[in-house]
Amino acid sequence: MNDVLKTLASEQLKADLPEVRPGDTVRLSVRVVEGTRERLQAYEGTVLRVRGGGLNAQITVRRIASGVGVERTFLVHSPRLEKIEVVRHGHARRAALYFLRDRVGKAATLREKRR
Repeated sequence: MNDVLKTLASEQLKADLPEVRPGDTVRLSVRVVEGTRERLQAYEGTVLRVRGGGLNAQITVRRIASGVGVERTFLVHSPRLEKIEVVRHGHARRAALYFLRDRVGKAATLREKRR
C-alpha cells in the first residue's frame, strides 16, 4: 500500500523547480479559472516561509496590493501553479519572516544575498 502511494506522489512532483528560500522575491504564474475561461495571472512578492517537503511542500508569499498586504499560500507541486521564477535572493536569518507584516515600503525590503 505504501509503495502505491509513493508512486502516485512521485508522478505528481514537478522536476523543474528552482530552490526557493525565505526572503526571496518570486514571480509565480498562477492558473486562474473564471467561468469557462482559464488564464495565467502573475503574482510577485516576498517568500515569508517555506513549509513541508515532497508533495506537500508549500510557500507563503506576501505582496502589497493597493496599499494592503496580501499573503497567499501556494502548494508548490499544484497543477494550478504553472511556473516559479526567482527574481532576487534576499538575505534572511530566520525561517519565517513574520516581522515583515509590520513593515511597509522600503522598510519591508531585505538586502540582497551576496553570492
